[in-house]
Amino acid sequence: MFEKRTVCLVTASLLAAAIAFSQPPERGQQPEFARQAQQLVRQGKLEDALAVYRHELETSPDSTAANSGAGVVLDLMGGRGDEARKYFQRAIDSASTPQAKANAQRAMAMSFAFDGDCKNGANYEQKVFEYYTSISNSYQEGEIADEAGRVCIDAGDLNTAAKWYKIGHEAGLKEPDIKPDRVDLWNFRYEHALARLAARRGNKAEAAKHVAAAKAILDRDAEMAQQQSVFFPYLTGYVAFYAGDYKAALDDLQKANQNDPFIQCLIGQSYEKLGDKDKAAEYYRKAASTTAHNPPAAYAHWFTRKKI
Repeated sequence: MFEKRTVCLVTASLLAAAIAFSQPPERGQQPEFARQAQQLVRQGKLEDALAVYRHELETSPDSTAANSGAGVVLDLMGGRGDEARKYFQRAIDSASTPQAKANAQRAMAMSFAFDGDCKNGANYEQKVFEYYTSISNSYQEGEIADEAGRVCIDAGDLNTAAKWYKIGHEAGLKEPDIKPDRVDLWNFRYEHALARLAARRGNKAEAAKHVAAAKAILDRDAEMAQQQSVFFPYLTGYVAFYAGDYKAALDDLQKANQNDPFIQCLIGQSYEKLGDKDKAAEYYRKAASTTAHNPPAAYAHWFTRKKI
């Protein structure tokens, strides 16, 4: 069964959006070429990593791992999304199982997110959502819907984000024989999302109401609160930033996950609003260096292209 501590850790993975796509989504032992390419990516040698994937594709053009890997590297290079998505489409077309196809579609959604494209990103998240519906996996339905919401709120499409967050909340709660801690998980996620949406819409009172509701959920469960402590200052910092209180935003965001490229962008924006351009640039450079392929990395890449 899904233990409480595991539930908390999964919440962490969602709110930090740390579902990393920097590894090709194939099951089983990774092939040597993939390990080699990923090592090059970690070293910042993106052209060399791309060459490794392309070399593999010369002899195995239908390799899902090589096609997905090439797509990821092209997204990380910036400004090459159209080219990346040709590889992701090949990964989708060559997928040997429905699960592998869904993984490739999810990576395609992230590729659109790297261009700040909510509409197309959500279209591919919808395909993944439908896959998990087909196998009656309510938890993963909720995860994917929330991920679509995250892509869209980051892209500035608040109405579409709100729709997906609602779908995610409702789907997650439909899990058969759901346990109370899992109910708390989905309710915390939803209050977190509603607070951010309200903040983006300039509704301070509504945002504060949902921040308080999120805190109340954490306060009910000391273990959950311990696991989630890093995500609450992310929320309060986010809300403060969009309320125009940049000093409070900076104070709170510096208590959040300092390795999250989205948080790094918000810290950079806070410094910029406070007039410290050098510190802002420092954080933008950190964010731009991420090698993940997930919503925080997607936002960091398309946002920082305008800044550095």
